[in-house]
Amino acid sequence: MCVESDGCEIEGCSSSDEVHTLSGSMSPTLKSSPDLHPCKPGQKFRAALLRCRSPIVAAGILSFGNVLNYMDRYTVAGVLLDIQKHFEVGDSGAGLLQTVFICSFMIAAPIFGYLGDRFNRKIILSCGIFFWSFVTLLSSFITKDYYWLLVLSRCLVGIGESSYSSISPTIIGDLFTNNKRTVMLSVFYLAIPLGSGLGYILGSIAKDAGGDWFWALRVSPMLGLTAGTLILIFVPEPKRGSADHIAGRIRTRTSWLCDMKALAKNRSYVFSSLASAAVSFATGAFGIWIPQYLVRAQVVQKTAVSCTYQPCSSKDSLIFGAITCVTGLLGVVIGAVTTRLCRQKTERADPLVCAVSMLGSAIFICLIFVVAKKSIVGAYICIFIGETLLFLNWAITADILMYVVIPTRRATAVAFQGFTSHLLGDAGSPYLIGLISDSLQETYATSALWQFLSLGYALMLCPFVIVLGGMFFLATALFFLDDRDKAEKQVNQLSRQPSTVKVRPQIPTSLQQRPPHFFPLHGYKMLSC
Repeated sequence: MCVESDGCEIEGCSSSDEVHTLSGSMSPTLKSSPDLHPCKPGQKFRAALLRCRSPIVAAGILSFGNVLNYMDRYTVAGVLLDIQKHFEVGDSGAGLLQTVFICSFMIAAPIFGYLGDRFNRKIILSCGIFFWSFVTLLSSFITKDYYWLLVLSRCLVGIGESSYSSISPTIIGDLFTNNKRTVMLSVFYLAIPLGSGLGYILGSIAKDAGGDWFWALRVSPMLGLTAGTLILIFVPEPKRGSADHIAGRIRTRTSWLCDMKALAKNRSYVFSSLASAAVSFATGAFGIWIPQYLVRAQVVQKTAVSCTYQPCSSKDSLIFGAITCVTGLLGVVIGAVTTRLCRQKTERADPLVCAVSMLGSAIFICLIFVVAKKSIVGAYICIFIGETLLFLNWAITADILMYVVIPTRRATAVAFQGFTSHLLGDAGSPYLIGLISDSLQETYATSALWQFLSLGYALMLCPFVIVLGGMFFLATALFFLDDRDKAEKQVNQLSRQPSTVKVRPQIPTSLQQRPPHFFPLHGYKMLSC
């Protein structure tokens, strides 16, 4: 027998059962009491729903939402050639779509990080998903003369998706701990390559089925509305730090300015954020331009012809999307397994695995531009290995953050890490690569060979940035243990009783003119930074 939050008895419960209340807490088993009454049908239905709000279910729904976020982001990339032909824009104009998206994403991220550390997180997530779903659906009706509206719509979609990426990892961080948290974050961040690959596949298939590229923007919004509803119903709102067994003991909260100062002094956080920026630079540029690059390579090899009318061939987008899905799965799984094994040898395993994978990825990405002119199959093999190594570090980087940042400022940390990685990474890389390519094409604009080579020369910037990211991960390894220990000590400080914490009085406005000796120093809970 178990009891719902309003005191009714739920039939069919064993003596060892526990029931989740609406707040996400658990009601312990109780003996039968005359005060209890049978649940009404509506209460039984609510209790059945609450039983589904387990951490595993919540992590699965959040991962599904993350897949949709990235799927919507790269659907445009899957039909980019059709968009260029339809709106008659060049490489730099096409790259602008991704750049404005990322710029709005990174600007909104710190705002949502602040909100996510202080307000109901699942409400913010759901509102963000509903918002970008409606905007994406409306953008599918934009006509040929209003390319600026398509650019504006991608800017608004970036704001909606920013809320999800900034907050959802912190919910998983509060539901799991240690190796379980690593596994669940690995599943969650599998959505980055999986969703990106599905975006290419969805865009290509929807375009071919509907006969127009607009249909590629009308599928993900329907799935987004479904994900938002599931989050509202089934995802709990765990107390911050509950997985670390400190939720009930934290009596104080630091200010936003104090949080930012602490993050700026956290060397592991700073270097891992810079490394994430290098990864974002490469993935942002590759996601937009590699399918285009492979199409131009086949034109040079005379195995394909340039697209002169719509719809253009979707073969390379489909293949690249499939490769991205598979390499994402392999990369995340290999990264999680490798890290767990290496932790038995060294406590610095997390940043070291990331560093080695980044440096190895740079080698194979360089080889893409060497072999593409002669062999498309060889280029795909290099892409496969390079992406697998690159995707190894997604979940591990998030796990590093969970170790070195205290629970009450994790949403802010995730948001500013996203801001940094996008500002220095994929906010400018698609446009920068397109701009370099356009500049190199000016001399021989009509030459198919030079169009292929100019884009390849522009993309060669990516391996050098990836090597730089590997260096940042090595720097993270130097400070990782110290910063992890500091975070643990700070958690213990925050969880002490109020009487043992140094506090600063919060003076009411009506008393601000009184002399200093008038005010007592006890009873105020604002922590001094």
